[in-house]
Amino acid sequence: MTPSLRTEHLEFIPYRAEDEDAFVSLLRNAEVCSWMGQDLVPEPQIRALFRAILTDVYPQQLFDVWGLWLDGRYAGHAEVKKTGNVDGHELVTALAPEFWGRGLGTEVVRGLVRYAADELGLKEVFGMVGAENAPSLAMSRRLGFRHLRDVVGDDGSVTKVVVLSTTGQA
Repeated sequence: MTPSLRTEHLEFIPYRAEDEDAFVSLLRNAEVCSWMGQDLVPEPQIRALFRAILTDVYPQQLFDVWGLWLDGRYAGHAEVKKTGNVDGHELVTALAPEFWGRGLGTEVVRGLVRYAADELGLKEVFGMVGAENAPSLAMSRRLGFRHLRDVVGDDGSVTKVVVLSTTGQA
């Protein structure tokens, strides 16, 4: 079962049914989607995805996924999951724009890395960052991620695959 986590400022809380509108709002934000390297998806599909978190992901313990909360306000989304993108576990994060530029992205990733190492026993974690997402790439470098390879999409977009050893991370 996905546990609740706490970092200095953020609470990582498994999603509850009442969080659906906040989740949908985040993933219907065109700016958030562009930085995540994904297209804007119709609202019914996002609602179906949210319901799948509650009805499939959590009950079957497929991966860990949280809503991020700052002072009782929904601030974003976080995941640690095994994906086909890499041979290992990927960290996925998204913050609502009103929380950008405050160091919270760094705090989220550090919290996920600590969880991946301490609770999941992972020796390394991966990230997928759009080549144009300079703030996230800079944060990744500061945290010690190293560039592994580029993935070029059918549309010519480039995503940087980055990796971090969890050994010695705090």
